[in-house]
Amino acid sequence: MIDEKLMVSLGGIDQKIHIRTDDGTKPVLLFLHGGPGVCNRNTIMTHHADLADTFTMVTWDQRGSGGSWKGVEYEKLTIDMMVEDANDLVGYLCRRFDKDRIFIIGGSWGSLLGARLANKHPEHIAAFVGFGQFVNGALNEKISYEYTLAEAEKAGDAKGVEALKKLGAPVLGVYKGGYDGMMIQRNLMMKYGGYSKNEKKRSYLQAFIVPMVTDGEFSLYDIFGLVVGHKKVLKAMWPEVGATDLESDCVDFDVPVFIFDGRLDKNTPADLVEHWYDMINAPEKCLVWFDNSGHNPMGDEGERFKRLLREKLIAVKEREACRI
Repeated sequence: MIDEKLMVSLGGIDQKIHIRTDDGTKPVLLFLHGGPGVCNRNTIMTHHADLADTFTMVTWDQRGSGGSWKGVEYEKLTIDMMVEDANDLVGYLCRRFDKDRIFIIGGSWGSLLGARLANKHPEHIAAFVGFGQFVNGALNEKISYEYTLAEAEKAGDAKGVEALKKLGAPVLGVYKGGYDGMMIQRNLMMKYGGYSKNEKKRSYLQAFIVPMVTDGEFSLYDIFGLVVGHKKVLKAMWPEVGATDLESDCVDFDVPVFIFDGRLDKNTPADLVEHWYDMINAPEKCLVWFDNSGHNPMGDEGERFKRLLREKLIAVKEREACRI
């Protein structure tokens, strides 16, 4: 049994990871959290800890967030920097657990990070799984904003409509006021079920930040990074994220690609996923729809999600073993 929180040097910065498994010989599954800057190892290691019966689970607080905040120059953060950090972590995990390749899974921003990682550094990746799949930052925010405005108007929410119209539509994925403007849209989007039908009427703070602080996974050191870091990371990176389009530069993969997406997602809208998926060239690919899920099918339809995750990834592992 391994249940260990530790710091590892990635890109010259000490960053925190949490490893859990009942057998260190099992396939390694690295989780890439969303945001950027919104750590979720608390959720993974509590609600989904049962995955340790199949995998060596690894969660990671990415540079600038959670337990990985110290020594970070936030204004210099880039997508490529995060990709290289992730690649360093993949290398560390392969060495530690004597693996040639590991599995990676990313949600929301983590699905952008995971796609770029699998595209650029496939050598030690056994397969990539994306959910709440990011495709195009500008179109993402346009669709999400229009959905939220339409739902607020339908509900007769005069205050919400006024706030959204005052905010205005995003330009190249970026809202007026930056982080603060995005939070206006995100809170209203969650109110009207665009994140999840299970999260309606809960704010971004209630749904994500409060559990991070209260559920015991994070130390006081980590919580400081959560509270301070998530805003700094988002502010620094969102203009680049908003300008990103995976269809233009991230369609060729040398590893299997599995997309598990919620039909009801209006955070990273499901409307964009299928066209990008059809463009993907990969040795194996599969798009699985979760009809009753929003942005996080791992939470909305957890048992089905984990059953299919086990099936898809273990099948990849078995095919690899047959080729040896």
